Amino acid sequence: MTAESPTGIAPEGTTERCGLVAVVGAPNAGKSTLVNALVGQKVAIVSPKAQTTRVRLMGLAIEGQSQILLVDTPGIFEARRRLDRAMVSAAWGGTTDADLIALVIDAKAGMKAKIDTLVETLKDRREPKIVILNKVDVTAKEKLLELAVKLQEALNPEEIFMVSASTGDGIADLKKHLAKRVPEGPWHFPEDQVSDATDRMLAAEVTREQLYLQLHAELPYDSAIETEKYEERKDGSVVIHQQILVARDTQRAIVLGKRGARLKEIGSRAREELAQILDRKVHLFLHVKVKPGWEEDRSLYREIGLDWVD
Repeated sequence: MTAESPTGIAPEGTTERCGLVAVVGAPNAGKSTLVNALVGQKVAIVSPKAQTTRVRLMGLAIEGQSQILLVDTPGIFEARRRLDRAMVSAAWGGTTDADLIALVIDAKAGMKAKIDTLVETLKDRREPKIVILNKVDVTAKEKLLELAVKLQEALNPEEIFMVSASTGDGIADLKKHLAKRVPEGPWHFPEDQVSDATDRMLAAEVTREQLYLQLHAELPYDSAIETEKYEERKDGSVVIHQQILVARDTQRAIVLGKRGARLKEIGSRAREELAQILDRKVHLFLHVKVKPGWEEDRSLYREIGLDWVD
């Protein structure tokens, strides 16, 4: 990913448009998959596990003369732990100064209680709003229409879109609408930049994704990735040392696997993906550390990109 610059450049002879779209919703609504689909490549990690996204991440999509700044936010849910509170705070913080709020709803799951609460919170917000019914490929048409009517009455959004972020259905029309909807103004990033995440942050997220994908329900959310070292070598390669933090010895054993086989596989897949994303050779070294109560480590929150919430 390229380094951020103060301004980007839209195609010559066109009217530039650039705006911030806050992508919000309940956990597992498909927000990250949607952002990746709109950008046209992977910028946010995805797993079947709910609450995969922890921090605000901006994906940068381009449609014609418009640059769309998509803020992929953590799912909004009832927060109990400090980490939960920090994630929910990050989600609502991602809507600050938004030109448009896009509420993503898992159409198959429908209007559950947490969706009602979210709609109630959003309806009085001054920002324009659209609703995106996701996963329409696995939802009955009758249910889609019923959902659309309920949401129109409850939230009165400007538009309701029906898409499947995983198959791409409806994504082109949604992207064109967003391109027209963002205000006129100069681009904020270079044309070839797809995210505001630093390479250091991206490396930690890729490793965390592999933890979720390979361990599934075996490992709870009591885990985090701490980057101890990120060093670019003269030969163009990068050396990354990361610690996988877990809360208990039993969790450490799960991550290591038999004779360290699971950790080796996690590292191998993360290294392969990072080499493709960064377009350079990656030397990735992983260690597992038991750190009870890591959620109370203020410095770690800075490392993973979350604000400390009392």
